[in-house]
Order: sequence, then C-alpha cells, then structure tokens
Amino acid sequence: MSVRRATPADVTAMVELVHELAAYEKAPEQCTLTTDQLHTALFGPAPALFAHVAEHEGAVVGCAIWFLNYSTWDGVHGIYLEDLYVRPRLRGSGLGRALVAALAAEAVRRNYSRVSWSVLTWNTPSIAFYEALGAAAQDEWIGYRLAGPELAALAATAD
Repeated sequence: MSVRRATPADVTAMVELVHELAAYEKAPEQCTLTTDQLHTALFGPAPALFAHVAEHEGAVVGCAIWFLNYSTWDGVHGIYLEDLYVRPRLRGSGLGRALVAALAAEAVRRNYSRVSWSVLTWNTPSIAFYEALGAAAQDEWIGYRLAGPELAALAATAD
C-alpha cells in the first residue's frame, strides 16, 4: 500500500471513486464528473485542483482531491479537502489516514496554516475517523451553497 501524488494515468480511477463516493453519500444523480473534466482540472494549462491517490496491489483504491483556500486572518493559504474516499474493503487499513497525513505534510512543507473539509452530519464513521486524527469540528459555522437556478437568478442581477 502506498500514497502518492496523482498522475494523468490515475484520472479514470479517480472519477470512478468520486462516483462511488456520491453513491455512498446518497446523491449519485448529483455527480456528473467526467474524466475529461477531472483531467483538465488537475493537469490542464492552469490547474487549480490537486490530488493524492492510495494504491493497493497496483490499483488506485482511494483518493484525496483538494484545492487551495486562503485565510485572511492567518495571511496564508490552506488546503481544502474536497473529497476523501477509500474503497470500503480497504477502510481501516490505514490508507485514509495516510492520505490525510500526506495533505498535512504538504501543508507543513508549504507553510500553509490548515487543512479543512466538511462531512455530512449523518456520516458517523467518518466523523469518528476525523476526530481520531485530532481534527476539531467547526460546528459554530453553517455551510451555504448557491447553485442551479438560484445561482443563475442572482447572477442575472449583477451589473
């Protein structure tokens, strides 16, 4: 088992993992990610997305997909973990921890101030995993999203 930065050869497997994650999160119909989209985001002319993969017996079985955010209070970047997923048969093997540790190492090496992410409130196995890593829940914040028709309606009011 190993963890490494993703390469273009990993994109197809990573798209499969993201679709598996969407099914696990009970929203498979909302996941429309394609191989071309992920390849461009990770390896196109101006990549703003990054990823690590976990391998077991030569196959990609997990991934951590992330991007940079910025803390105006700290004055430095941080990492936002968009997706963390390890195939069910390998959960508990240490690969999830190794993926998050790789991001922590990336943050420390680059002098970023934090690694942050969101988790669904019903996902108690993941919450327990994150707390075991020493992560602190940010439960004083409420996440919001503007998308679809509401996003288009608001955009139409911009000058």
